[in-house]
Amino acid sequence: MSTPVVQLSYFVAATLFLLGLQRMASPKTARSGIQWAGVGMLIAVIATFFLPGLHNLGLMVAAMAIGIVLNWVWGKRVPITDMPQMVALFNGMGGGSAAAIGAMELIRAAGERAASQTPVALLLAVLGALIGAVSLTGSMIAWAKLDGRMDKRYTFPGQQWFNALIAVAAVGCGAMALLTLALPWTIAFFVLALLLGVLMTLPIGGADMPVVISLYNAFTGLAVAFEGYVLGIDALIIAGTMVGAAGLLLTRLMAKAMNRSIKNVLFSDFGASAGAGQTIAGSMKAIEAADAAAMMAYAERVVIVPGYGMAVAQAQHKIWELAQRLLERGVKVKFAIHPVAGRMPGHMNVLLAEAGVPYDLIADMDDINPEFANTDVALVIGANDVVNPVAKTDPTSPIYGMPILDVVNARNVIVIKRGKGTGFAGIENALFYADNTRMLYGDGAEVANALVSELKALDGGH
Repeated sequence: MSTPVVQLSYFVAATLFLLGLQRMASPKTARSGIQWAGVGMLIAVIATFFLPGLHNLGLMVAAMAIGIVLNWVWGKRVPITDMPQMVALFNGMGGGSAAAIGAMELIRAAGERAASQTPVALLLAVLGALIGAVSLTGSMIAWAKLDGRMDKRYTFPGQQWFNALIAVAAVGCGAMALLTLALPWTIAFFVLALLLGVLMTLPIGGADMPVVISLYNAFTGLAVAFEGYVLGIDALIIAGTMVGAAGLLLTRLMAKAMNRSIKNVLFSDFGASAGAGQTIAGSMKAIEAADAAAMMAYAERVVIVPGYGMAVAQAQHKIWELAQRLLERGVKVKFAIHPVAGRMPGHMNVLLAEAGVPYDLIADMDDINPEFANTDVALVIGANDVVNPVAKTDPTSPIYGMPILDVVNARNVIVIKRGKGTGFAGIENALFYADNTRMLYGDGAEVANALVSELKALDGGH
């Protein structure tokens, strides 16, 4: 295969990347968009093997084979609740790969005592390595927090100043490595860059996790684009640029959904509390499955609000069966999705799509909020912080100003919850104490099954 053919293959791959990304904008075409982008990546990988002067082909094939087998098996076995952790790990691996490319270029230049790349290429190698290293270790910490292996937040006095000092030191060592091509400066640069990723993520708050995952995704894309220039591979430049741009746009949208600016996300103490919040008066009032089923059966409008708890309980299929029962009775049913519900962007959409919920029944926050006032019953399963009204009423709350689903405005609210614990942000939910709210305690899947059984009983067992 000649070089022009390789370049043409990269162009075709880039076109498929772009078309695939465009199709991912809609749930109806997202699956085919992923497939198109996958075909594009396959074309790019195959074309790369025909670049002139390529070495270590055997090692490349072996590494790809191991990676494909391991990830195929893992991808098949990972439960949907662990999908955010897998995304964090895979994103970190992408950043680590970009950092490794930069490391090899710097180490090779140091060994040769002369730059084998142009100054611009070496500069981009350093920048890509810095961003990729931060994404690698930051994503690893995010994975540990999402997987429950580490506390949600870890802070110490003067942390932001210390982080800034490490960042400046990393940039300084990178500049010295670039200017001197000395191996000690290169090693110091990578140690500090990897440490910076850890320190940036340690103070992360649970409620900010979707924003941070999006941010590191953007970091990885930018790192890959820089290293694509270093390697002279157009497909990497285009793919990395698209991932970086899409990741930055998604980060902006997630930050807006969390009432945070990009500056706040990048340079502040992630999830820093604005205060403990005001004391919530009243008490939680329980309800039985039979009464909750009757309330929904004779309602005109029901809005179902899923959250991460639904994913943990694997209750999405039973919840959809419940919705189908209500629809058969003539009840108007919709699903309301908050932009940051779950542990990563789009988490709830994936769960509902897996259960077979039609896309036209799923509403975004901005579309559904005006309808809550005319909703007879809002059924909340596993959602907590994204329906907490203190975000609008309590300036001392850590989540004050965060856009929420206005579930509290519904005539009746039923909350399916395992116990009386707080949400991922670690604060009490005023919705649970509201006069129009009833708590239906139990495992999400078991409670949903009980509700379906009660509806069947109301229908005469059919």
